[in-house]
Amino acid sequence: MPKKYTTERSKRITRKFMVFSSLTFLYYFLPIVMIIYILLPDKVNAGKKKPIVIPTRNLLILLTGFFFYAWGEPFYMILMLFSTAIDYFAGRFMDKYDDNQKKRTICLLVSVIMNVGLLAIFKYSDFFIDTINSIFKSDITNPIILVNRWINENIYDFGLTEDRVALPIGISFFTFQSMSYTIDLYLRNIKVQKSFIGFTSYVTLFPQIVAGPIVRYEDVAAEIEERTVNINKISEGIGKFVKGLAKKVLLANNIGIIWTQIKAMDYSEISVATAWIGILAFTFQIYFDFSGYSDMAVGLGKMLGFNFPKNFDHPYMSKSVSEFWRRWHITLGTWFREYVYIPLGGNRKGKGKTLRNLLIVWGLTGLWHGASWNFILWGLYFGVLIIIERLGWGKILEKLPTPISTLYTFILAVFGWVLFDTNTLSDAFRYFGAMFGATGILTDSTATYLFTTNIVIFALCIFASTDWFMTLVDVVKKKKEKLVIYATPVFIVAMLLICTSYLVDATYNPFLYFRF
Repeated sequence: MPKKYTTERSKRITRKFMVFSSLTFLYYFLPIVMIIYILLPDKVNAGKKKPIVIPTRNLLILLTGFFFYAWGEPFYMILMLFSTAIDYFAGRFMDKYDDNQKKRTICLLVSVIMNVGLLAIFKYSDFFIDTINSIFKSDITNPIILVNRWINENIYDFGLTEDRVALPIGISFFTFQSMSYTIDLYLRNIKVQKSFIGFTSYVTLFPQIVAGPIVRYEDVAAEIEERTVNINKISEGIGKFVKGLAKKVLLANNIGIIWTQIKAMDYSEISVATAWIGILAFTFQIYFDFSGYSDMAVGLGKMLGFNFPKNFDHPYMSKSVSEFWRRWHITLGTWFREYVYIPLGGNRKGKGKTLRNLLIVWGLTGLWHGASWNFILWGLYFGVLIIIERLGWGKILEKLPTPISTLYTFILAVFGWVLFDTNTLSDAFRYFGAMFGATGILTDSTATYLFTTNIVIFALCIFASTDWFMTLVDVVKKKKEKLVIYATPVFIVAMLLICTSYLVDATYNPFLYFRF
């Protein structure tokens, strides 16, 4: 029965997603999927007169991907299937008309326009309309909201929001991923995927469907066709997964509580010390939250027989902003380099156009993260810093002592996170003011309490954000190889049990990148 709207229904609906760091995923979904997956043959032959090869494992990936996504987004699963179908058939027609460049170009345009159009409608339409209303003092209603209301009132109440367009989880990830297939096929970098099950399983791979890493088709093309699953890959994947789980549950969640508390305060009343403690907490939270999730995705992929690309490489050890972005969200940087920066001309058409291309890429990188001026300015902020390094500052940084250049880069990253996670530009500038003494309060009891009660978690985060731990393991392994071999599974099991104990009573378990 359709439901009429009430005041309460005008608020954004809270959706429950199946996150990797949840007991439901860890002890129900994942074990069941893996048991079935291991028992299934890679392919089976069906039919007698006309044998049909059914890729059973790919089919299972497809079905579990839809189930995983539908757990939090049952309605928008249709949207993802529509996007996947358009790209699949665009690829098939591109292959069919391989000798007709005009038709191939039309197929590519259909794919790109459809994918970019979905992002524009569901991620950016509210932002654009709000901006127009703000500039012209108008009161335009987003047409998508009107459609939502009509569907909910006259057909079926899907639980969509009335006053804002509900953002499909992971839309920025799966549209970029699917679009890379048609672009690479157009450029003849890959071969067409003729199996709809094969292509759809690529898009719906549950380990990375909602939060990356952004896996391009060429990364897994061979593994979509044939892959091996054995005890070594599964054990390696479990180790990688538990490492990511520990980052997320033990570090990101605990340090994130500090930022959540400070972010809710009045920025005109907090002390300098409190402001710095807060943004430093977020600096570590977003790293361990996102890199932890990426590690879990890579581990799950390994368990299924896939080799996903690395997404993080200790970015807070970088000695320049350029290096920071070669280490942070690597797959996104690769995507923009391959499909935006290089097609624009890269650095091949003179310094002026190179700088223009960098600003375009970084403006789009900011916009990709979210529909707000904060994100756009955040992207341009890093773009300008990288341009400054390109103009000569980078060579000076190379000559500085490593601790100085690393601290320089870290502080600039911290400033960027203020823009990234405050709600408005006004909030961001007020927070900057608090960091630099605009409130006239250097420190207070809140800062003292937060520092003294959280010094251990800060120390752990600093240590874990470096490669010191792995360096230590390598040193021990050279001297006591058997000790490391036997201790590793014990350590993994211990981490899993500790994470589980935290999750049993967890009241704070957000995942920051679902909103992208």
